[in-house]
Amino acid sequence: MRVVEAFRAAYGAAPQTVWRAPGRVNLIGEHTDYNDGFVLPFAVPWGVTAAITPRTDDTIRLLSLQAPGEPVTIAGHDQSAGWTRYVVGVFAMLGDRVRGADVAIDGDVPPGAGLSSSAALEVAVASALNDLHGLGMTPMEIALLSQKAENDFVGMPCGILDQAASALCEEGHALFLDCRSLGSRNIPLDLAAHGLSMLIIDTQVHHQHADGEYAKRRAECESAARKLGVPALRDVTDLAAALDRLQGDERKRTMHVVTENHRVEALIGLLRAGAVSEIGALLNASHLSLRDQYEVSSPELDVAVEAAIKGGARGARMTGGGFGGSAIALVPVDRLSSVEESVTGAYAEHGFQAPRFLPATPARGAHRLA
Repeated sequence: MRVVEAFRAAYGAAPQTVWRAPGRVNLIGEHTDYNDGFVLPFAVPWGVTAAITPRTDDTIRLLSLQAPGEPVTIAGHDQSAGWTRYVVGVFAMLGDRVRGADVAIDGDVPPGAGLSSSAALEVAVASALNDLHGLGMTPMEIALLSQKAENDFVGMPCGILDQAASALCEEGHALFLDCRSLGSRNIPLDLAAHGLSMLIIDTQVHHQHADGEYAKRRAECESAARKLGVPALRDVTDLAAALDRLQGDERKRTMHVVTENHRVEALIGLLRAGAVSEIGALLNASHLSLRDQYEVSSPELDVAVEAAIKGGARGARMTGGGFGGSAIALVPVDRLSSVEESVTGAYAEHGFQAPRFLPATPARGAHRLA
């Protein structure tokens, strides 16, 4: 295993434990997690592997195979920067329950695709430390601690979706998560049995204003909820009446969140009924809402979705935070090449960088490697 070899070369001995946590793609339920709503992600085959041995002092030594060079030595939590913040943030949230450690990281999440490599990194490290120190944290507690590291230490106000998917997903399933109660259950998602594939279309672009716009959307939702007198937009039961009381962007954000929660529930109903091939219309509706009401799409995402459907996809939508990243398309297996050709051709016509295609099957959540 590459990460074990790198660990041994850097630190002179084999690691005491090795954990892997996956990235995720969200089937449906976008920007609902921080509104106490419903989400339906599944883990992807790509992720982050963390090899760790604890130390008896408070020093953290970090090595990444994706950032070649000598290990970075961090003597205080405030000395971390860049990718190391996600690791050190986990240590900081664990406080005096852990000391320092020697850490080696290896990741194969396609960079920039919006498949949440940061959550995979946090969950892999937190799971390894939980194992090493016998902390007894459940997968959901690991997800919550990882989210807190990203919120409070890194400074990204993300919801629980990414970390929960990385920690809790099961192979061959999507994770239905109620982001208020944190109740969850894995829903079978056997695409191959229905002659289908989930194609991730990586636009290979990420617009620089994404993080600031994410925080702005969250603030707009919280403001709308206060004006409506509800704890969160998840609690809006009369959408028409709510929209009459709101204006501008807050009105549009509310419309998206409320209808997206209903789409999650409708899609789960179709999966339970075995109507997997019928979920495409809900994916299409989700994309239109994200484009027009939540305004987090991009020209590259819109072209990918439109071209995928023209090429034979049953449905498609942007996935993740938006402003670039990836779209997903539900594609009959015998139409995969047609969809890829359609999207590639459309990108060439628009002068966009060629996209990358990643067929994905629902993978296993965080687990220890031998």
